[in-house]
Amino acid sequence: MGETRVDLHHLLEDLRDAYPNALEETILTEVVANSLDSGATCLRLKTEPALSTLTIIDDGSGMRRRDLVRYHDLAASTKTRGHGIGFAGVGIKLGLLVCEDVVTETRRGKEHVASLWHLAGRHKAPWKWIPPLGLVTDHGTAVQLKLHNALSPLLDEGYLEGTLRRQYQPLFQPEFDEVLSQYYPKGFRFEVNGRVLARHHARGAEVSRIAVCLARKRRPTAIGYLTRHETQVSDDQRGMAISTFGKVIKRGWDWLGLTPAAPDRMAGMIEAPALAAALTLNKGDFVRVGSRGALYLGYRKAIQEAVSQQLAHWGDIRESADKANRRAVRPMERDLETVLVELVDEFPLLASLVERRAGGQKRLPIGQTDSAEDGQALLALSVMTQAEAPAETIPPAEKLEGPAEIQAPVEEVNDEPLPQQEPSPGVAVVPAAKGRSRPGHYGLSLRFESLEGDPDLGRLVESTVVINDSHPAYRRAVASRSEGYHIALTVSLALARLAVPAAEEHEFVTAFLTHWGEALDRTPRRSRKRR
Repeated sequence: MGETRVDLHHLLEDLRDAYPNALEETILTEVVANSLDSGATCLRLKTEPALSTLTIIDDGSGMRRRDLVRYHDLAASTKTRGHGIGFAGVGIKLGLLVCEDVVTETRRGKEHVASLWHLAGRHKAPWKWIPPLGLVTDHGTAVQLKLHNALSPLLDEGYLEGTLRRQYQPLFQPEFDEVLSQYYPKGFRFEVNGRVLARHHARGAEVSRIAVCLARKRRPTAIGYLTRHETQVSDDQRGMAISTFGKVIKRGWDWLGLTPAAPDRMAGMIEAPALAAALTLNKGDFVRVGSRGALYLGYRKAIQEAVSQQLAHWGDIRESADKANRRAVRPMERDLETVLVELVDEFPLLASLVERRAGGQKRLPIGQTDSAEDGQALLALSVMTQAEAPAETIPPAEKLEGPAEIQAPVEEVNDEPLPQQEPSPGVAVVPAAKGRSRPGHYGLSLRFESLEGDPDLGRLVESTVVINDSHPAYRRAVASRSEGYHIALTVSLALARLAVPAAEEHEFVTAFLTHWGEALDRTPRRSRKRR
């Protein structure tokens, strides 16, 4: 009889690498996420540098004895997708990589138990029952990390506070109470070494509130703000951030596909609880395919519109070359679509950008389901107008009280469908059904940005190739009237990182340019129709 063996150390390292942040930050963030999921109202952190221990205590629902047994299984979880932001207690499990041992104490009802856990080699992580240390008095869960490194940042009070404020920013800002109060009705507070971390309103020279509504609904399902500052914003706050249940998932401008004229002086935050259903397995990003991908892309489009409106109001929209020369770029995009369709058989990873369908149509691979009816309902919302996108792809709106600045003046607010209206300033609408269908552009698109000092000709962001129009090579191409070849080369280099390993990028670029050149002979010339 054989036995399946698992290299636990290697598996934990792979799990660690799935997160974009440092290991210590991931551990702290995930422990907080699981406390929030348990219904806690307070999280207390206590550091003891002399003993190299960090103790984290919450007042959540706690675990029963059988739950604590299962808690020690590496991939065990009682969570349901879309109903929380934690993942299988992964924070404590990753803690095994940096700890001598981990003590977990939990209390629920009359059950009060504790365990001691550690990593003993590459294949073993034994644990045992121990008497409770008295860390939990009424109900909740406590974990005590005995760290290998006495200089670990997890023992630094300033590091703990900075990480909590950065990763759970909406919980520190009263602007989001009207949305988050549904999930945390008693509020939530953080304590570090007995000190309650203060909450502050959004600050800036100018602060504008933003709301996102489901179509034909008056109550916003996502709210936030955009701030403009007179001086540069710190790197960890710069850009637009998006969170769900108070946990920040992404930050910056790349994910949103917008770049203000002064991006280093802009900051903002959007809280969208409904997007918890679109989180990836590690809760570190959003899914971009299927029904959950359609949900994310629909909200992303609505947030783009709301932010664009405010930037236009402030006169802070960058007049990029792709807007000024859109008519010249669109034929180039059509050529690139043709090239991608021809290359997808040889380089299958390009299928994430463009896909062949019956009749020669092309679209992003979003909304592929076993049901043909569902498949029609889950087209890419990010490229549709408000009249095109199906409402059933979006979960029902939660009953949220909208910001006073944007709340429609009505006698009684409810969630009943209302006639479609023009959105107010600062309010964007997630697309809904009904209305005349209009052709949408699916596939690769081009955008120009001035990225001073960036050595790359361009980069791939979502399904857009951003071309650096401040690069010396681009300026030379403009001067010699060879922009088309420069764009094709830039696109091929940007896609090569997606399509093939680094050692095969040269072959990919050669194949791409070959197909691009041959596309000229196959492009039919359009003749004008005589009236």
